[in-house]
Amino acid sequence: MENKDFNQIYNEYKQQSHGQGELEANPQQPGKEQIVAVRKNDDGDLIAFKTESGRELDYISALSEAKAGKLAHVDVFHKYGRDILRSEPDGMKENNFDHLPHF
Repeated sequence: MENKDFNQIYNEYKQQSHGQGELEANPQQPGKEQIVAVRKNDDGDLIAFKTESGRELDYISALSEAKAGKLAHVDVFHKYGRDILRSEPDGMKENNFDHLPHF
């Protein structure tokens, strides 16, 4: 019986799909800015966002721009009696708001 390294085979499979998955998860969206950094308060709540052009948006401004379709890869949903911003659930940890750099 052949001795296989299942971990190695799986890791190679994941590595091959990682680049393609990133392209599929983050397609170019002309005319929309992407959020590249976040600011949190002492409780860890998101309070501001920085776009790729360097604009700094407070939470309410970012919420308004997301609702107007001006921000790429951002979802707005209603929970806890208010609208909430979150990064699009695309399976990529690197672009989740909690994983973006702070400014």
